[in-house]
Amino acid sequence: MEADRPQSLTGDSPDLLSKFDELIAMRQGLLDTGIEDPYNLVMEQVLSPTRAICNGRETILLGTYNYMGMTFDPDVIAAGKQALADFGTGTTGSRVLNGTYQGHRECEEALREFYAMDHAMVFSTGYQANLGIISTLAGKGDYIVLDLDSHASIWDGCALGNAEVVPFKHNDVEALEKRLKRIPAGAGKLVILEGVYSMLGDVAPLKEMVRVAKENGAMVLVDEAHSMGFIGEHGRGVSEDQGVIDDVDFIVGTFSKSVGTVGGFCVSNHPKFEIMRLVCRPYVFTASLPPSVVATAATSIRKLMHGSNKRAHLWENSRTLHAGLRGLGFELGTPEAQSAIIAVIMPDLQQGAMMWEALLKEGLYVNLARPPATPANMTLLRCSLCAEHSAEEVATILQIFERAGKAVGIIPA
Repeated sequence: MEADRPQSLTGDSPDLLSKFDELIAMRQGLLDTGIEDPYNLVMEQVLSPTRAICNGRETILLGTYNYMGMTFDPDVIAAGKQALADFGTGTTGSRVLNGTYQGHRECEEALREFYAMDHAMVFSTGYQANLGIISTLAGKGDYIVLDLDSHASIWDGCALGNAEVVPFKHNDVEALEKRLKRIPAGAGKLVILEGVYSMLGDVAPLKEMVRVAKENGAMVLVDEAHSMGFIGEHGRGVSEDQGVIDDVDFIVGTFSKSVGTVGGFCVSNHPKFEIMRLVCRPYVFTASLPPSVVATAATSIRKLMHGSNKRAHLWENSRTLHAGLRGLGFELGTPEAQSAIIAVIMPDLQQGAMMWEALLKEGLYVNLARPPATPANMTLLRCSLCAEHSAEEVATILQIFERAGKAVGIIPA
């Protein structure tokens, strides 16, 4: 038995990885059934925003968050190639030192134009944007009121800042108001909401929530990661669509969804916002994005300003897939299509993994989402539609779901 112990451990020293034993056993139990590891898929070749070679087979991609299909846009690719040739592979420095190139400023200018706001900060990832902005805004003695279903990066930003965290029931306006009214008078208050929640694809009632937050003296941050580019007349997200964008203090987003590359950002009209560049630790102490990335991001953002036709087609795809899956008998996360995310609820993890594998073998890739990342301990097959999916591809997706669902026993044969 001693041979099985990690060599770095001696005597009675604890194994720091033992806390994960339950998860290790659950994963191994799943793999022992012969199911392919759903979290270790390799795409051998990416053919387009909607197709890739997986396990030697051409596969329809329905789990990439590539909502607007910008990853293969020729103008975006050309901008990245030019920046790579002109500025090299990376900056090797922080934005506050040598890491601000012309492209970083141009990317922030594109964001300011896209959102019609005064200020924009670009981070190296969307995770860092939430981590940095939240932890800098709300610290010890301040209060953060946030939705229970908030993204991990939001929770981690709260922890880093050491603020008092007050969660409320998902999308419950009355619960939000009750929490706000219990906060001591004079305390700093930040309400954090998401436009679209990534697990179920449901939309927040931002109009009511922002009103309640403002009536109770709170600042508001909205994460529009899963709605930027798609929702709203100009693609600015749910806050635009519900008419409250001018009442929101901070909007955080990412380049890894609709923009089609990597990075994160925050935009704001707050007159003191620029000081964040000097006091936000994840911004100050992280190397900036490579020139090729900010060039692709800026080009993509400017094209999204004129993406109304793409937005209309994506809505058509989403409504078609939602209605089709519901008609086949699948249980879905929302009563109607609310975003580009459609969550198919599975009976349990094992059947969810079996369904995921059956879809993959039929040539369809989706995300298998499991507890604890999912709300209410649900197992989900999370579908992310793309504006580049054709009507024919959506029809094929429904056919594959029907065959796989009947084979696994999720829907009646």
